[in-house]
Amino acid sequence: MKKIGLFYKTDSSKTALVAQKIQHEFGKGIDIIHIEKAWKKEFESYDNIIAGTSTWFDGELPTYWDELIPELETLNLQNKKVAIFGLGDQVNYPDNFVDGIGILAEAMEKAGATVIGYTSPADYQFNRSLALKDNRLSGLAIDIENQSDKTEKRIKAWVKQLKQEFE
Repeated sequence: MKKIGLFYKTDSSKTALVAQKIQHEFGKGIDIIHIEKAWKKEFESYDNIIAGTSTWFDGELPTYWDELIPELETLNLQNKKVAIFGLGDQVNYPDNFVDGIGILAEAMEKAGATVIGYTSPADYQFNRSLALKDNRLSGLAIDIENQSDKTEKRIKAWVKQLKQEFE
């Protein structure tokens, strides 16, 4: 398998925790890139990318990701596969649950990447999400606030899926 770059905002403790679990589950061949220090060369140097974000407030990306979106959309990510995970709260924010996944997926697709790692929305209760595309979530949705007991199982299943899709 080609080397994987795992991009996330390091000072967001829950996102960092999920990223570390994903890295552990993958084992070898995955590099951590702090989004606070990532630029064009970092994104373009990996054939396989995992991007992690939380969704803030009413469907916004956290600082650094929101600042990178204009640059991301101009990158050449042709022939690259991107998987996205996101944290959200389906109970308190049911109208924009894990919107960050959808925002990142759209930016990556504009740059030419192929988004992989789609998951089912069946085990969640929300009204609306920018992550929902063709009745699938554009990545792994994690709700630590309301479904923390499902986090480990979801990560393991998603990493198993990604290992096949990254081939």
